[in-house]
Amino acid sequence: MVGGKLVILAGGISSRMKKPAGSEIKVEEVLINDANLKAKSMIGVGKNHRPFLDYLLYNSRQAGYADILIVIGEKDDSIRDYYGKKDRDNEFHGLSISYATQRIPPGKDKPIGTADALYQGLSFKTEWHGTRFTVCNSDNLYSVKALRVMLQHDYKNAMIDYNRDALQFERNRIEKFAVTSKDDKGFLTDIIEKPSENQIEAVRGKDAFIGVSMNIFGFQYDLIYPFLKKVPFNPVSNEKELPDAVKMMIDARPKSLFAFPLSEHVPDLTSKSDILPVRQYLETHFADTTF
Repeated sequence: MVGGKLVILAGGISSRMKKPAGSEIKVEEVLINDANLKAKSMIGVGKNHRPFLDYLLYNSRQAGYADILIVIGEKDDSIRDYYGKKDRDNEFHGLSISYATQRIPPGKDKPIGTADALYQGLSFKTEWHGTRFTVCNSDNLYSVKALRVMLQHDYKNAMIDYNRDALQFERNRIEKFAVTSKDDKGFLTDIIEKPSENQIEAVRGKDAFIGVSMNIFGFQYDLIYPFLKKVPFNPVSNEKELPDAVKMMIDARPKSLFAFPLSEHVPDLTSKSDILPVRQYLETHFADTTF
């Protein structure tokens, strides 16, 4: 398969999405049912009930990706039912889609985090050894530009460093996003989860730029894989988090991950309150799109 390699993380249980809808959420019952019963990336927010994930896959194809690995949950078949039931090489509009199932460990009642999801995905795609790939969330709609930067960069590893002021979310939501710290050459030195005001001010650049991570990275398989395998459980979330594995990697290999600054919005489908804004975004920006 000629084209870039992309891992899409879709194995979580979507606990925030499955919380009961408040009376202020005015969307059709069919979308509420989608949110309650399916992986959140499969909510039919698009035209003719097209799932959100279709639009991420569309942008991925436009950016130059062809080999897609979706890490799915073991308790949800909605993605496999839609994109093809084979474990490998389901054809979808010029993309080759494969699945890795994020297994829940014995003694746990849910998947154990994004680092574990990527570890299980790469353990499935062993033929990717020695190559570079991009990884992103399934519930964010990354632009063609962002995806293309991760495909075409010349660094060992990279990430998109989003300008916090360009994100069109409520301020109290944005303030909870993880902020990035870089050295004077633009290489990542830290990802700070749930930052304090002092930490936010400490990472503010000379141009007032505050970078935040939206969990889109470009990695060399053999550089990140060992850290995914040995990353400990995060003491706050009690999960194995991808940012923690990244921090372990850059601590061991300084200047191994470049942060590309980018100022644009990233639609996010985390809770039921996001359904209407995401649908309106798709109506505006993908009105004439055909896959």
